[in-house]
Amino acid sequence: MQPGVTKADTGLNGHSWNVVGHTYVPKLKSDDAFIWHATIPDGTFVPPHIHPTQDEWIYLIEGNLEVEFGADVVRAGPGDTVRMPMGIAHGIFNRSGKTARCVFGVSPARKLYELFTVLDGVKDPAELVRLSALHEVDFLPPPEGA
Repeated sequence: MQPGVTKADTGLNGHSWNVVGHTYVPKLKSDDAFIWHATIPDGTFVPPHIHPTQDEWIYLIEGNLEVEFGADVVRAGPGDTVRMPMGIAHGIFNRSGKTARCVFGVSPARKLYELFTVLDGVKDPAELVRLSALHEVDFLPPPEGA
């Protein structure tokens, strides 16, 4: 990691990605961690998936999210932190009626930064699943009615 500041209105290396309808802006990347700001519009979601090599978390700044761990659903609002341990399937849903803004992180960083780079703008679900598997993220079938 290089010393310095990633300004509020920019991402590392000027990057900003559109991944599954969300805007992801990378803020910090080292071998040990990757952190990004996310804008998650109402009605969008990340289908259930597993990070076999990373712990993941979300810190909610604004809005509300639901995270499904199988049949268990947790709801998070501003100031809450959602913990998603490696190896445990989780799906992230904004069903709140408003945009959510939050900070995500994973540890260790592994291949997620590179994954977001190749997923930027990908709309084909099969291609998203294929590329994700190459970068250590394994998607499950989306839940009915998602």
